[in-house]
Amino acid sequence: MKQPEKINVMIECPRGSHYKLDYDERSKGFMLSKVLPAGLVFPFDFGIIPGTKGEDGDPLDIIVISELSTFPGCLMEVRIIGALQAEQTERDGSVVRNDRFIGIPEVSQLFPDVTDIDGLPQNILNQLESFFKNYNEQAGKIFKVVKRLSAKKAAKVLSDGK
Repeated sequence: MKQPEKINVMIECPRGSHYKLDYDERSKGFMLSKVLPAGLVFPFDFGIIPGTKGEDGDPLDIIVISELSTFPGCLMEVRIIGALQAEQTERDGSVVRNDRFIGIPEVSQLFPDVTDIDGLPQNILNQLESFFKNYNEQAGKIFKVVKRLSAKKAAKVLSDGK
């Protein structure tokens, strides 16, 4: 079986964060963009895939599944194990594609053998979908997962977004 694609990612929001940071390319720093409502935190490290651009004009998003909780700006090598293909309805009613790639750090000791989205426990995937739905709802947006993509299909989408 072919190994999943490995890429470098940058973490914006560490696991457990109750705020959203966005990397600002111009200043090379992080800007606080929102505070999450009480009880809502990032379930895993969340970041961007540098050098990419999604339909919304921002770098492609990635959630990094692991036992780690890093820090804003942490760079790590991850293997892409899949993606949540998603549509996001903005406050003005426009719909944009806003996928969430799923990666596992190469150094993870908890998930060393997971190479595809099907290798993750279903409850983790369900929780991720619920988190993104609730997170966007708080911002007046609708987040809808269209389908779960395998590592191979996610790698294809990723190569198209570079």
